[in-house]
Amino acid sequence: MSPEGSAQPRIAAIEGEMEGMLSLNIFRTLAHHPKLLDRFGRFGGYLLYKGLLPDRERELVILRAGWRSGSVYEFGQHTRMGESAGVTPDEIRRLAAEGTGGWDEPDRDLVTFVDELCATNTVAEATWARLAARWSDAEMLELLVVAGFYRLVSGLLNSVGVQLEEGTPGWPEPAGVDGGLSTLN
Repeated sequence: MSPEGSAQPRIAAIEGEMEGMLSLNIFRTLAHHPKLLDRFGRFGGYLLYKGLLPDRERELVILRAGWRSGSVYEFGQHTRMGESAGVTPDEIRRLAAEGTGGWDEPDRDLVTFVDELCATNTVAEATWARLAARWSDAEMLELLVVAGFYRLVSGLLNSVGVQLEEGTPGWPEPAGVDGGLSTLN
């Protein structure tokens, strides 16, 4: 999504050679502020690669937060990561749709957690109690921080208008349309 329907980003990604993850448009855009890019990368990298949460559950939270925040870039990038972590194409489609139908209880609780946090900036007592019965205090804090961080990232992406890279998945097609995920080509 570009700001106010614009086809052009408000802050363009820096051109030139960048390696690995730094070649993504989000990091090329943040490269306008090198110190912020460094701290952003360290914090996000910690949550992705060194945190307490299992990869699949973390990606469920990130994908739902990206969808609730309206960030096709966030959703697209984490579609790939979610698939690598074991999130199925059907689950990815359901994460980009209203409701919690089709989820088993542990996953439904995570989806509800993100929905409540995005709608009210808090988690309902019943949802908290179900999650706290399975997750430690440290993991509960990390769930909140992951959801909050990716809401922040989504807001940045949407406001600046960071563009999807060619071939990156966008929003999934609704179930029954073509059975696949849409990509930008």
